[in-house]
Amino acid sequence: MQTVHVRCAGLDVHKETVVACVRVVKREEVHHEVRTFSTVTSSLYELAQWLQEERVTKVAMEATGVYWRPVWHILEGGGLDLLLANAAHIKAVPGRKTDVNDATWLADLVAHGLIRPSFVPPTQFQELRDLTRARKQSTRERTQHVQRIHKVLEDANIKVTSVISDVMGISGRKFLAAIIAGITDPVVLARLGSPRLHASPETLAEALRGHVTDHHRFMLQFYLDQVDDTDRALSRLDEQVAALLEPFREQVEHVSTVPGVGPTVAAAIVAEIGIDMSRFPSASHLVSWATLCPRSDESAGARRSTRTRKGATWLKPMLVQAAWSAVRTKRSYERVLFMRLKSHRGPQKAIVAVAASMLRAIYCILRDRQPYRTLGQDHFDTIDREKASKRLVARLKRLGYEVDVKKAA
Repeated sequence: MQTVHVRCAGLDVHKETVVACVRVVKREEVHHEVRTFSTVTSSLYELAQWLQEERVTKVAMEATGVYWRPVWHILEGGGLDLLLANAAHIKAVPGRKTDVNDATWLADLVAHGLIRPSFVPPTQFQELRDLTRARKQSTRERTQHVQRIHKVLEDANIKVTSVISDVMGISGRKFLAAIIAGITDPVVLARLGSPRLHASPETLAEALRGHVTDHHRFMLQFYLDQVDDTDRALSRLDEQVAALLEPFREQVEHVSTVPGVGPTVAAAIVAEIGIDMSRFPSASHLVSWATLCPRSDESAGARRSTRTRKGATWLKPMLVQAAWSAVRTKRSYERVLFMRLKSHRGPQKAIVAVAASMLRAIYCILRDRQPYRTLGQDHFDTIDREKASKRLVARLKRLGYEVDVKKAA
């Protein structure tokens, strides 16, 4: 097998140790040298110095949780050419697994160019990823606290969540503050509601009539404090995200022109994939990396499964959610594509196809630095007019009409 890298290394990274194997080819003979280093900072600098002294041209390591990141940062600062490998793609021979064997196996694989590198964004985008992911987690936590408020209200037999859309809105917060303050008269509580509410005062009064105890008031105040604390944390995150995105403001604004993609989602997408599309040879490669395309699973000439692979746990759900928002826009290309595929593929596969189409558009937007330009609802008719006309004529004939088609001048 052809040797691609004559001097390379493989690192088996753990929480407290790093087992490093340097592979060197001298006079057509392969030599391995294995050393174990601690993961404290001083020891990692010793590892970087040793790799530099051995004139290593390529270093590979597995993506093991968060433990690979400090090793990556220090070795990257030392000017080494690094490669991050997916642990599921480089499994060694079963029954022979040790730390030394793993490091040696990694070195042998990288020497022959058999490792497909994982996408590692620049440090600035790694920090942006941390912020956008923390924002999403905080938003989930806020939603959970609001759901707990609903649960306490139901336990107190307060049915206000059935007559107003948002218990954390202006009227809802007034109702909650009054209930916590000890007001139990439903008529008095109903008067606190905004006149813009669809529910009548009588309906509100009946919904606010319940059996509220001191325990309920304590729990409501506790969860409201949690919501307010989360809101303040989200504001700080938004400020930090805006500061980091300032150099890429134009690209984020272009991405937000895609239907279903708002400023927050656009910032999260840019954080996940970056703005340098040269890392992906084509839009299809980016779609495959985001696991939004069918898997390749074929044996003996038979295709066994076309389900999408697991992966992109942050990007994929976000794009699918944006796709659901996009298909609700009438007379749009995304809606036409969804309805076209839904009839014979089902809604789930159709929405994944729409999300993949949106990601292809985002690839072109970031590559060309141009805003989104829709293909239009008539796209599929214009790309094959003859096929569309035959389909429409056949449909009219099935309805009992005689059709004579003439091309307009």
